[in-house]
Amino acid sequence: MRRARLALGGFAAAVVVTAGCTLPAFAPRTEGQGEAAAPGSAPTWRACPEVPDELVGRGASGMRYECARVLVPRNWGSGAPTGATAGPGTGETFEIALLRIRSNKQHDRIGSLVVNPGGPGASGVDTAVYLSFGSAFGGLPAAVTDRFDIVGFDPRGVARSSPVKCIPDADLDASFGYDPDPQSQAAFDGFVDLNRRIGQRCGDRYGDQLPLYGTEQAARDMDAVRAAVGDEKLTYLGYSYGTLLGATYAQLYPDRVRALVLDGAVDPQQKLIAGSESQAKGFERAFGNFHRWCAANAGRCPIAPDARGAVTAAIDKAKVSPVRGGDGREATAGWVFYAVISSLYTESGWQELALAIDQLQAGDPAGVFKLADAYAGREDDGHYSNLFDANLAVNCADETEKPSREQIRQLQSQWRQKYPLFGPALAVGMLGCVEWPGQRDPYPTGKAVGAPPIVVVGTTGDPATPYEQTAALASMLGVGRVLTWEGEGHTAYPQTACVTTAVDAYLISLTVPREGLRCPAR
Repeated sequence: MRRARLALGGFAAAVVVTAGCTLPAFAPRTEGQGEAAAPGSAPTWRACPEVPDELVGRGASGMRYECARVLVPRNWGSGAPTGATAGPGTGETFEIALLRIRSNKQHDRIGSLVVNPGGPGASGVDTAVYLSFGSAFGGLPAAVTDRFDIVGFDPRGVARSSPVKCIPDADLDASFGYDPDPQSQAAFDGFVDLNRRIGQRCGDRYGDQLPLYGTEQAARDMDAVRAAVGDEKLTYLGYSYGTLLGATYAQLYPDRVRALVLDGAVDPQQKLIAGSESQAKGFERAFGNFHRWCAANAGRCPIAPDARGAVTAAIDKAKVSPVRGGDGREATAGWVFYAVISSLYTESGWQELALAIDQLQAGDPAGVFKLADAYAGREDDGHYSNLFDANLAVNCADETEKPSREQIRQLQSQWRQKYPLFGPALAVGMLGCVEWPGQRDPYPTGKAVGAPPIVVVGTTGDPATPYEQTAALASMLGVGRVLTWEGEGHTAYPQTACVTTAVDAYLISLTVPREGLRCPAR
């Protein structure tokens, strides 16, 4: 989810959730990357097999992994305030970490496929590693890896690229564990205070640099990445928030676009309130689909036939008597809620959620924590990556709308009636940017005049970037071609043969999917 408290990258997050992975998949790693290339100069690539080793224990068979870093201006001079002088490591540039993956079977090379998993805050380097393992593991098909280098980059402020880190682990624990629907005024005020404290810490640490982490600045960095890999035009695969990054690039550099696949579309024209309500609606719809799946698959769903009732009861019970885990941590209402959020990113997460709620009812919160921690980027030792630090920094730099606390309080009540499980949390989640300091640097929202056709992929059951946003993004760009997957979960490529065939043909041969193409769920 792109907004405020609820934020997660698309593909990479899905990999972590479905695999039940406990590795620190989004942890900032800066060591061993070599010297950064000066702005505009060619980077020096070095072999770095330790990156996939660190993430998944090995590299993919037949793949070579190389790392480099490039320097980019901290301020590209496009609306962000000049003279940003406060904060750690203040200087003229940011370092952007790159990972290039090349198949030993590569032939007739087209160029580089640059990938971004969204968030904002998720690592493109990590995502490239996951994608390199091929279609048998949910990664890219050989038809693509045989023709392209796969290039992942961590956007400014994320993971290995001059990471933003200003939220203490204790505050993140408090935020995720907080009641997702603080109904009493005292509870609401407590959440306001927590968000104010987080904003103040980040403001004290980064000062007037905070607007420099916005999407337009990162999109301009992408052009430096394109130049660094030696491509005249950009070929790009962006998931979730990565669709906003790609759309921004297309507006800034339409003549440098070769092919863009934007999967899990964000509507750039939605402001904070509209975007938050859209997600509340999307998650409520996806949860309804989960509820119906449980009723129809009682043998695989131990909380059938009333999954909605079981989950709601578990959250309500956790508000008054949370179950304590073996490490002493309590599965409060917030942690149970984020386990639900985490599971809805992929249809394969539904059974894991049902099992986790069933185990929680029996006094074991391990399944709840496994799901919620995968979403939060929380490691076993209680340490967090900088996923949510970067998420706030980017979202709040982008966002110009700033509702009052009173307005949020009213929306919390209104959305509780319309979207009972998710509405209140999406309403109070807006406090993150309301209490965030610093100026704003909004991204452009217009047509990509002069760009070639851009493929915009939408999933009808997507909770985090609801399907309605797909056509909105394609229409805004003016050159978008919608590809629909009638499936569940967040993002579509390369999950089914129909979607994969259409996207591969576009990436390789620039064959645009036919107008109105809809791919079945199976």
